[in-house]
Amino acid sequence: MGRGRQKAKQTKVARELKYFSPDTDYDALQRELSRGRPAESEKTDSAEDGSEPDEFDEYADWASNGRP
Repeated sequence: MGRGRQKAKQTKVARELKYFSPDTDYDALQRELSRGRPAESEKTDSAEDGSEPDEFDEYADWASNGRP
């Protein structure tokens, strides 16, 4: 098999993916998005209580000492 046949198949697959538009299930999307929210808020809560060091703490210390 030559490169031409392989490229033609890739082009066909790419075209199918580009123009394929399935029906969107908005209810499933809403469930998926609402499930992700608590995990993100838990992550930010642990950072706010000081249990995880902030990557900018060192800069904040340097900036609070004043710069000429």
